Amino acid sequence: MTAERRREVVPTLPGTPSGGTPAPGPARRVPTTVLWALPPVAVLALVFLYPLALVVQESLAPGAYADVFASEAFQEALVTTVWLAVGATVGCLVLGFVLALVIAFVPFPGGKAVSKFIDVFLSFPSFLITLALLFLYGTVGMANGLWTDVTGAEAGPFQFLTTPWGVLLAEITYFTPFVMRPLLAAFSQMETAQLEVASSLGAKPLRIVRQVILPEALPALAAGGSLVLVMCLNEFGIVLFTGAKGVTTLPMLVYGKAILESDYAAACVVAVVNVAISVGLYGLYRVVSRRAGA
Repeated sequence: MTAERRREVVPTLPGTPSGGTPAPGPARRVPTTVLWALPPVAVLALVFLYPLALVVQESLAPGAYADVFASEAFQEALVTTVWLAVGATVGCLVLGFVLALVIAFVPFPGGKAVSKFIDVFLSFPSFLITLALLFLYGTVGMANGLWTDVTGAEAGPFQFLTTPWGVLLAEITYFTPFVMRPLLAAFSQMETAQLEVASSLGAKPLRIVRQVILPEALPALAAGGSLVLVMCLNEFGIVLFTGAKGVTTLPMLVYGKAILESDYAAACVVAVVNVAISVGLYGLYRVVSRRAGA
């Protein structure tokens, strides 16, 4: 058998060219994919995971969790944080739904400008809204100043900003647009034919809202409400700038333990608890939204 004949009968592997050189396959692309993934993973590990690991490590000091959980300050801060977050979320859902209904379905001059302003409002820092409320309802604010000028009293009646109700008002004021934005997006995709059919059948406006609009808005309400709940649990600037000394939330407790008392182990324990609650709520939201098809 000649050399040419022997070369013709040499079997070739599947996916291999006739020249005998293996064809480039997925195995050759794996190193490139890994190289592209390494920079973002390294940045994430350096900026987020490493500091978080240090916080968790510091919180594991002997007796740190037992001491913090047994303290009255932590228990009060946990209760205050939860009820403020839940109350602000409920207020934002109700107020945001009503305002989004008006903007989306009640024609009025400047409606589009208001809708665009909501997008701008989302970029405002939280302390800016708190300062605006202080100028209006603070101890020396406009409302109290007008009251003292008219009545001659030494002090005005508006003293609620330094109470939990003032913090609640500031959070509802600031976080309501975070509920309105997904609602307006959902309302813009609704077909007006559904509303026209319901109206032609004699349905009252409240019934149309309850049976037609609200079911379509539930995924957007869930998304906006979950976002507001997580953000309220971690809100620091509003509580600080209202000057509500009797209101201590978990973020404020972290600040007090770390900066004022230099008790870093206790501060890290509170921070770990705060992160765990936030991550747990986010995981619960993902499960509920997946089952609801949101």
